[in-house]
Amino acid sequence: MCLLTFEWQPDAAAPLTIAANRDEFYARPTQALHGWAATADGQIFAGQDLQGGGTWMGVHRPSGRLAALTNYRDPRAMREDAPTRGGIVTAFLNGRQGAAQFAAELAEYANTFNAFNLLLFDGRDLVAFESRHRRYFTPEPGVWAVSNADFNTPWPKLLRLRSAFADVLQAQSPEHRPNAADISPALEHALWPLLADSGIAADAALPSTGIRLELERALSAAFICTPGYGTRASTLVRHAGQRVQIIERSFDARGAAEPLGTLRLALDGLQS
Repeated sequence: MCLLTFEWQPDAAAPLTIAANRDEFYARPTQALHGWAATADGQIFAGQDLQGGGTWMGVHRPSGRLAALTNYRDPRAMREDAPTRGGIVTAFLNGRQGAAQFAAELAEYANTFNAFNLLLFDGRDLVAFESRHRRYFTPEPGVWAVSNADFNTPWPKLLRLRSAFADVLQAQSPEHRPNAADISPALEHALWPLLADSGIAADAALPSTGIRLELERALSAAFICTPGYGTRASTLVRHAGQRVQIIERSFDARGAAEPLGTLRLALDGLQS
């Protein structure tokens, strides 16, 4: 997951709503949203990285645990021998620790991995984790976003998506806001174009992350489409305690105009 925005309203019937894009090389084998890693305690529902074996975002049934991860962009610090970061997500989903306890223990060995950001929800508490600082915190209620830098780092695409996401949620009628267990058709229709935004930031607004300018420009879009790398999935999630709805669109090098398909999943009877 490389760009994610979320609304956190802990006292609402549906405390967590997420819109996110996963960017990856087209050649990296991936399986779309499905149930896998079944154990006696339940099953993960997520897309799956078939090369590394983990995932970038998923939900566990029946516990209702949710986790999402973005990579931190720092090519100078990348280590080819580091373990897959997707395994962190599956470890939390299959575990029993609270979000804060998991984050506290993860801080002790986070530098084993290439840098990342992590969002953890244990059904009650939401925790954000930044591996570079080995820091975790509870987000204040409201709308947040994270890309390939720290949470709420003001990259142009993060600012655009976070602002537009907040506006769309605010414009929804009361029955479609956090008190609704599902993403309404109207809300879904309004959110997809935000994730499909291919607008490029002006050079003066680009971050400097150690990559060449041409690539920095291409990666400044919310929806990325380059010859070998781009947005592979766009995902909407609404977590309403005992019910989680996930809607995922998959893409290849043809881009946002030609999604490969849309998957819809509703998990009911969760223990959150």
